[in-house]
Amino acid sequence: MSTRRGRAGDIWLKRPGGRREAPPLSRERIVAGAVALLDEEGVGRLTMRRLAERLGTGSTTLYWHVDTKDDVLDLALDTVFAEAEVPDVSGDWAADVTAMVTRWRAVMLRHPWTATLMGRPMLGPNVLARTEFLHATLRRAGLTGAPLTAAAYGLSHFVVGAAISQASWRGSDESSTRDAADQILAADRDSYPTLAEHGHPSDNDWDAAFRRGLDYLIRGIRGSVVDDI
Repeated sequence: MSTRRGRAGDIWLKRPGGRREAPPLSRERIVAGAVALLDEEGVGRLTMRRLAERLGTGSTTLYWHVDTKDDVLDLALDTVFAEAEVPDVSGDWAADVTAMVTRWRAVMLRHPWTATLMGRPMLGPNVLARTEFLHATLRRAGLTGAPLTAAAYGLSHFVVGAAISQASWRGSDESSTRDAADQILAADRDSYPTLAEHGHPSDNDWDAAFRRGLDYLIRGIRGSVVDDI
């Protein structure tokens, strides 16, 4: 077992190694293999040994390109967020924000393991480019300083929370969980009258609920800009 230690996020301060193996092994190939393994089996199954076996090499070889598993996770996380294409800037800041965060959510749902890594430093170039776009778009909306930060946090947290909730339900026996929720609410309707009347959250149309919640946030941001004028 490797005893290498490092800080999460250190990978962004390092340059790729120049050594090549036969067949050529590169940081890009390592990350592609890691993403495939994460998509298939999740974060808990990723080890440097298993990744090396997938790539047809030894784990020692990987360490010419990355120092720790944390490096691999940070690289993989940033790589998949490149799939969230940065929208073209339009004259409608709300449409641009909606496009960006909707694509962000789609990436997280395609790669559910990302939800478990949101506490890591998000310092890769792909994540930073998309965060820059979001902040710049809110700046065009008229926000600055603390209001801009609060709006960006609100949007980011909404997307992450929505994706985590949906991914968690997908990872469970959704039908059995919904049946259990229905039974509990029916048996104790007086304690949970609103849930009993309007349904457990698992009954929602995930996409429709996301669009509506995002619309509420956009309206609130728009209103705050008007109030500050």
